[in-house]
Amino acid sequence: MKYKVVLHISEEGYSVSCPGLPGCWSQGETEDEAIANIKESLQEYLSVVDEQVIGLQIKEVEVAA
Repeated sequence: MKYKVVLHISEEGYSVSCPGLPGCWSQGETEDEAIANIKESLQEYLSVVDEQVIGLQIKEVEVAA
């Protein structure tokens, strides 16, 4: 899976968000660290979503970008 993320540069380093997943943010002192951290945040975010839909009828769809 690929997600678009947005880097925000500040005096403290970088923060990064995923516009497609509200509330999914992370940060790092360097761009590489921020990207690594958002990857982990995305995995945790999606894990919580998976837990929230247990027992519901789920279908997956594929979309082209």
